[in-house]
Amino acid sequence: MRELSGEPTAVTRRRLFGITAGTAAGTFVAAGGPAAASAAASASTSVRQSPIRPREATSLDAEGAWRKLADGNLRFVTGRQSHPHESLRWRESLVEGQHPFAVVLGCADSRVPPELVFDHGLGDLFTIRAAGEVLDNSVLGSVEYAVEHLGVPLVVVLGHAKCGAVSAAVDVVRGRAEVSGDVSVLVRSIEPAVLSTPPDADEARFLATAVDNQARRVASLMQERSVTLRTAVAHHGLKVVAASYQLDTGAVTRLT
Repeated sequence: MRELSGEPTAVTRRRLFGITAGTAAGTFVAAGGPAAASAAASASTSVRQSPIRPREATSLDAEGAWRKLADGNLRFVTGRQSHPHESLRWRESLVEGQHPFAVVLGCADSRVPPELVFDHGLGDLFTIRAAGEVLDNSVLGSVEYAVEHLGVPLVVVLGHAKCGAVSAAVDVVRGRAEVSGDVSVLVRSIEPAVLSTPPDADEARFLATAVDNQARRVASLMQERSVTLRTAVAHHGLKVVAASYQLDTGAVTRLT
């Protein structure tokens, strides 16, 4: 890591996750009383009598799963979301098991929830989130579980524009900041992606390239580290791909 003159500044949690000041307000309206309770009980009985039968297993291959994600993302980008699989009946149909068609390892950033970005609902995506898509043993184990026990045909590593974790790693590599505590584990894990990114005088462009490199690197690294994933790729049609999300447009681009 190259050290520059001047005293580095500490990387705070606010800097790491790209949090900006702001407020949000929500209003919740609840209906109560005997009539409401009776209606709820009646609805519940109706659900039990006419349940939805969830799919026993996904019939999609990896490319079919990607097309399903891409179609959902297009709905999200154009503001034509269908918000599938959010009903009470569908939720109850999933009590006995799940059959997601894709794993999405995404950043913990609050602006990039996979179910919204891809316009899918309960039971559709096996979602794992960690700042900067950092790969540790628990994350890798979660991916392996979805592949080996749930038969998921596609794993997507989803980076995103202006990632605070990658930006923090850039600052550390360039000697503009220092990290300590558990936050340093995240930043140090991303440093190799930053160091492998070609120099660019344009800071925004350099960060965007580093973000893409981190997604590609994690997609490759999880296969290097996991016999389970390598076996599934070689013999069962599993695909592990990297992708990138744009905050301004909402579009997801496949990188590999």
